[in-house]
Amino acid sequence: MKRTMVRELLASQEYDVEVTVGGWVKTRRDSKAGISFIEINDGSCFANLQVIAPATLPNYASDVCKLYTGASISVTGMLRKSPAKGQAVEVEATAIKVLGFCDPMKYPLSKAKISFDRLREIAHLRPRTNTFGAVARVRNTLAMATHQFFQERGFYYFNAPLITASDCEGAGQMFQVTTIDLDNPPKDEKTGKVDYSKDFFGRKANLTVSGQLEAETHACALGNVYTFGPTFRAENSNTTRHLSEFWMIEPEFAFADLQDDADLAEDYLRALFVKVLEKCPADLDFFDARVEKGIHEDLKRLAASKFARISYDEAIEILKKHADNFEFKPDWGADLQSEHERFLTEEIFHGPVTVMNYPKEIKAFYMRLNDDNRTVAAMDVLLPKIGEIIGGSQREERLDVLERRIKELGMDPENYWWYLDLRRFGSVPHAGFGLGFERMVRFCTGMGNIRDVIPFPRAPMSAEF
Repeated sequence: MKRTMVRELLASQEYDVEVTVGGWVKTRRDSKAGISFIEINDGSCFANLQVIAPATLPNYASDVCKLYTGASISVTGMLRKSPAKGQAVEVEATAIKVLGFCDPMKYPLSKAKISFDRLREIAHLRPRTNTFGAVARVRNTLAMATHQFFQERGFYYFNAPLITASDCEGAGQMFQVTTIDLDNPPKDEKTGKVDYSKDFFGRKANLTVSGQLEAETHACALGNVYTFGPTFRAENSNTTRHLSEFWMIEPEFAFADLQDDADLAEDYLRALFVKVLEKCPADLDFFDARVEKGIHEDLKRLAASKFARISYDEAIEILKKHADNFEFKPDWGADLQSEHERFLTEEIFHGPVTVMNYPKEIKAFYMRLNDDNRTVAAMDVLLPKIGEIIGGSQREERLDVLERRIKELGMDPENYWWYLDLRRFGSVPHAGFGLGFERMVRFCTGMGNIRDVIPFPRAPMSAEF
């Protein structure tokens, strides 16, 4: 079946030509004149295409009059300039083939309005709704823009392993991967504990929480790399901000410091905003009207914005002056809360902010220790309405300092022997950052729950589909 997408037909100015189009019925309205007006959508764009179906069609009574929301059809007909307001073209059908009928009494999307909570229960069908079709198109555009941005800057796409024996963050919130019979696990005779030497990998293994450490191996050979893949956190958190499975973008690049890292992160965010404004204007208009008022203009401002840069010390001093505004009182040595981050972006700088050089006690072992021995060369990029969107750092390239930091945090350097080798053999300054992809999709769409910006959300007690 050779078809033309609705997106292409709506943009066409070549009238009175025969076309074939396929799609799902959104509505059907019958007139007294013996004509049916059928709105179809094929997912290629937000707008629907109107099909004019005359009663003279041979299957008008048997098929066309039985079309309801959700049915799938193929239409052949003439593309005409539409006389009606709000649409440039329409198709006068000469043939309609029903590919799949849809029972309106059973179809769960036939109701006028369905809550997002209910739609999560039928996630296999929710892409057919206006909201989730628009989310999918924005997500696709942001993914395409990510690859384009890094490829144009000489970064190589790197595939980090999903199964790993290392914990990048050191937090221990990892999903275990095993083939051991959990009802009868092999035991070590001396300790009585599970003998993981009998497991599939001969040791304890987990799903990755980050591809950063592995990406550094290639950055220290190829110069510039980036990951874009799924990561997993076994954090028992039931909030609108957390997922157990989500996608991460993590660039790593050699011969770079924290300032280079901030430059790249800020340029990347602006590039994403520019591309989604260019490719998804109708979808953004929908989110602006139905989900979050003003989001379209917010993205325009951010696409052209200059990011303020302040140190963590400066951020704490600013916040302390306004301490009465916060539930969590700002104090040096504590991580910034979401309310602090939003206050800085929305009330103080009125735009995006990059905060740099955090206390070493609240950051990971791999971040470069600053000369003051109290902070590390870390950064968080903050956006209005959401707070942190990117976290990154210059990585610790000094072998002795990195070994000391690993031990200070109660970790075993032996588990990171290969990571330490990068510092033994031709070490170079390098940096990188991580962006949670779903958080960016949520920001660009204004969706209130992060579970609504990924096709099949994984969260505690939720692994359907």
